[in-house]
Amino acid sequence: MKKRLFRAILRAAGWRVEVSTPDYPRCVICVAPHTSNWDFILGELAYGAIGRRAGFLMKKAWFFFPLNLLLRAMGGVPVERSAASSLTDVLAERFASSPRLAIAVTPEGTRKANPDWKRGFYYIALKAQVPIVLAYIDYKEKCIGMTRSLFPSGDIEKDMAEIKDYYRHRHARYPRNFAL
Repeated sequence: MKKRLFRAILRAAGWRVEVSTPDYPRCVICVAPHTSNWDFILGELAYGAIGRRAGFLMKKAWFFFPLNLLLRAMGGVPVERSAASSLTDVLAERFASSPRLAIAVTPEGTRKANPDWKRGFYYIALKAQVPIVLAYIDYKEKCIGMTRSLFPSGDIEKDMAEIKDYYRHRHARYPRNFAL
C-alpha cells in the first residue's frame, strides 16, 4: 500500500526512480547532491516506493519535541556535530548486531557548498565492512537513483575521487550550493 502511494506521489510530481543496485541487507547510502530540505522528502518517497527502508543521520537540532518522535520512528539518528563523538564506532557496532540495516548519509554535511565532504560515511562502511550505495537526486532530470555501489578499499583518496566522480553530472536543486 505504502509503495503504491509513494510511487503515485512521485509520478504525479513528475519524478522517476532508477535503481540497479542490489537490496543489500546492510549498507551505507551516500546521498548527494544535498542542497534543499526537499531532498529528504524526495529520498524518503523514492526509497519507500521501491519497498526499502533506511535510517538516516540528521543534525541533532531537528530532534525536538514533537518532531523527534516522528524522526525516530522513521529511523532518524541524531548527530551532535559540535562534539567529538564515536558515532563511527556506534554505527559499526549497530551494523554488526543487525541482520538488516541501511543508513542514509549526506556527505556534504550541509545544504551549502562544501567541497570538503565529510568522510564519516566512508569510515562507517569500512569499519562495518558493508557496501556504500551511491544515491542521487537530480532535479534537472527529475530522477532519483541508486545505480552504483562500492565496497570501501581502505584507500580513501582513491575511493572518494571515484565517489565524487559519480556525482559530477548530477544537478542539485540549488546548483550553486553543490561543490565537489
